[in-house]
Amino acid sequence: MQNQAKNQPKNKELRMESSTEIKPYAGRVGLVYVRVSGSRQASEGHGRESQEGRCKKELATVGIPFEKSFPDTYTGGGDFMNRPAMRDLLAYVDALPHKRFVVVFDDLKRFARDTIFHLKLRSAFKSRDIIPRCLNYNFDDSPEGMFVETVLAAGNELERHQNRRQVIQKMKARLEAGYWPFSSKKGYTIINDLLHGKFAIPDKKVKEALKIALEGFANGTFVRKIDACRFLVKKGFWKGQVADRHIEKFDAILRDPFYPGYIEYPKWDVVRRLGKHEAIISLDTFERIQKRLSKSAINTQIRKDLTSDFPLRGLLVCAGCGHHLTAAWSKGHAKLYAYYHCQNKTCIYYRESCSRKNVEKDFDSLLKENHLKPGVEKLVAAIFDRVWEEEMSSIRKQKLNADWKVMELQGKTRELTEMAIRAKTETLRTVYEGQLEEMAKQIEQLETEKGIEIDFSIPYRTALKKATGLVKNPYDIWKKLEVGEKHQLYFFLFEEKLAYSRNTGYRTDKTPTATKLFEDFVAENSLSVHPPGIEPGTLSLRGICSTS
Repeated sequence: MQNQAKNQPKNKELRMESSTEIKPYAGRVGLVYVRVSGSRQASEGHGRESQEGRCKKELATVGIPFEKSFPDTYTGGGDFMNRPAMRDLLAYVDALPHKRFVVVFDDLKRFARDTIFHLKLRSAFKSRDIIPRCLNYNFDDSPEGMFVETVLAAGNELERHQNRRQVIQKMKARLEAGYWPFSSKKGYTIINDLLHGKFAIPDKKVKEALKIALEGFANGTFVRKIDACRFLVKKGFWKGQVADRHIEKFDAILRDPFYPGYIEYPKWDVVRRLGKHEAIISLDTFERIQKRLSKSAINTQIRKDLTSDFPLRGLLVCAGCGHHLTAAWSKGHAKLYAYYHCQNKTCIYYRESCSRKNVEKDFDSLLKENHLKPGVEKLVAAIFDRVWEEEMSSIRKQKLNADWKVMELQGKTRELTEMAIRAKTETLRTVYEGQLEEMAKQIEQLETEKGIEIDFSIPYRTALKKATGLVKNPYDIWKKLEVGEKHQLYFFLFEEKLAYSRNTGYRTDKTPTATKLFEDFVAENSLSVHPPGIEPGTLSLRGICSTS
């Protein structure tokens, strides 16, 4: 009896261990982790509802009460803490330390597709006493089980890398063929085309507005990016009334060769090539945009807090540190005084006040000093005449090339028509008809362009006179403008903000003005052009454009 009594606790302990082995999930509740990678999985039956249903059924089979689901759409491998739903799951467990959990996965690939983070996630589960359960794999913490699990995790990672490589290869092939394989560009819509597959076409609702904005920026109709953005917001290209928020997006569009009809993707070594999609602007317009972007003035926003008290606020920087000069009224003994000053504490001119009277007087003098002399107008006009004639000659050649292109397309159309008639299958006939429709559109577009007559009487001289007239007497015009208009004129006259100090005044040695640009333009082109009334060899550029 005594021996039996001594053995009784041991037998009881053995019975408890046996019970634990039989019912490892006793007292636990079930959580379901679901991960899908997009609409395709959902359409093929691997969506959230499908996974969640199977996992709930698995919990019911082993007698575990279901408590909560955590759906994720994160794709690929990497740190499991990058997955929002996994972070939420672990936080949920941490917030309920009195509960014990079982987490069910549809597939081992849903757990992790990166070997290192698979093992780290297993460790994170173990530290929280979470039991993982998978529908197609039995987790085993024995050395042999962990080895097999590691091998399977490595296999899943290999599969992920192989899939990624295949996807990149296919997408790169599409890029090299002239197609954009990613999500649609702003202003375009992706369609499924019988001939091209996934194909980008301009969105008819916004195409014209974007074309006007890009061409307007190229030719200076829109002086700054913000001006073009306001136009696009007004036309409904972007939703929302705050145009400032779209400046970076518009900048990306301005620099993107996709819009003049080209494809490139440097990340995958795909150099620029002609794309199959329809261009919204010409290559010439795109190149003019890039030239404008290389200048600093168009990247400058005009201040919203403009005031006639300080018309130069936002246009001046400190000659000592390059920070903006601020402006304010200062109270004296008898009255208020207006000053510009630097607020950069590390600057040698910090808090050194510059009288508004002197700052603006010096600026007026700067405007008066920078002007063109009459002689430069004849030379500029002659150069513009030459450039204009070259442009007209180029347009005539383009029209001639268009005639040949139309004839070539008409010949191909006849061939395709015969092939469509002789086609043995409906599918093949449909393909031929699609190609015929595409060629018909090209012919129609070319015929339309041919029908536009070149007007050689276009008064381009009017624009030239306005430009030279503005640079002739900028001071007279400056005084007549409101403060906002003054800021716009400023960025025509100067390419960057002026540096000023109380001791030396304006530093303009590194700041080209519109006058200097005209001078450089004449200097670069005068050798090959002899304007009427000026004898070759007698023209001296010294003194034509003066700053005194």
